[in-house]
Amino acid sequence: MRFDTRCVRAAIEPDPVTGAIVPPIYQSATFVLPEVGRDLGFDYTRSSNPTRQVLEEQMAAIEGVKYGTAFASGMSAVDAVTRIFKAGDHIVSSDDVYGGVSRLFNKILTNFGLEFTYVDTSDPANVESAIRPATKMVWVETPTNPLLKVTDIEAVGRIAHEHGLLFGVDSTFATPYHLRPAAYGADIVMHSTTKYLSGHNLIIGGILLTDRADLDEKLKYVQKSVGAVPSPFDCWLIMEGLKTLSLRMARHTDNARRVASYLESHPNVARVIFPGLESHPMHQVAARQMENGFSGMISFELEGGSAAGIQLMNSVKLCALAESLGAVETMITHPASMTHAEVPEDERRARGLGDGLVRLSVGIEDAEDILEDLEQALARAQ
Repeated sequence: MRFDTRCVRAAIEPDPVTGAIVPPIYQSATFVLPEVGRDLGFDYTRSSNPTRQVLEEQMAAIEGVKYGTAFASGMSAVDAVTRIFKAGDHIVSSDDVYGGVSRLFNKILTNFGLEFTYVDTSDPANVESAIRPATKMVWVETPTNPLLKVTDIEAVGRIAHEHGLLFGVDSTFATPYHLRPAAYGADIVMHSTTKYLSGHNLIIGGILLTDRADLDEKLKYVQKSVGAVPSPFDCWLIMEGLKTLSLRMARHTDNARRVASYLESHPNVARVIFPGLESHPMHQVAARQMENGFSGMISFELEGGSAAGIQLMNSVKLCALAESLGAVETMITHPASMTHAEVPEDERRARGLGDGLVRLSVGIEDAEDILEDLEQALARAQ
């Protein structure tokens, strides 16, 4: 199947009992065994569930890999990856990662002996120089949250594998519509299914995808042991969202391109960060590895700095001031006080994440309505 068809049909079969075209929701905690020592494929939903299994197979097919393991949130998926390591192991990570990942790595996992080095992975040489004997994995976001840095996945993957390391990629912002990291050498691909994949601000979820049977076995063991699994109903909602992924992403992408071009030409805007703009330092790399455009995320700063940015966000009417991203509604966020509030100020500034930075998740509304809302808000923020 081609990509658009996989989104709609991969792993989806009519229910054998009723012929229902939509997979049933198996909202059951446990399953009756026909006899001791024999089950019908399922025994307890923490271990496995028919609805969750369809989601995992569907997402694996969409990503172009063999295996998927679903979790209750994007953060529990990231945490599951780290649980295959032990005290003393070292991980090289993108410096500009989601604030929740920074919190997990720096405030929790370091207490258990894991060590982390943060580098700007948009320059592969930084990754090479950070590797040491205890390094076990390179972990990147591309594009990153919220500075939209782009990593050359093939180049960094080559470095990781030359050193015998795992290579993990958080591809939440790109989605499989734009980027499938396993094709460029990623061993593990992570998505927050909360965002574009489900796409409607209805659920919290995450998923890990791999082509390696040994990694799938380890991740499934963590999933079963820790139990941070999505409910069958949440899995069903994600599957329904996936059916329109291509349609939604095409609109997100087109709207974001128009909004980014508008912002870049606005006299009150100091800088715009969007991989689809030629002004982006990694535009050529993004254009080479991302298909069908550059997704729907934009970050920008106003000439008036933090005060102007806050005034802008307090003045929007159509754009929703909200923490999340990747849904059909346009959402605007102040990373320094919201998504990255727990990242120390000196660390934020070292990344280039200033207090005046605004993150915009461009929705699928009419682009003219989004632009008109930004226009009136920018006028108030002068």
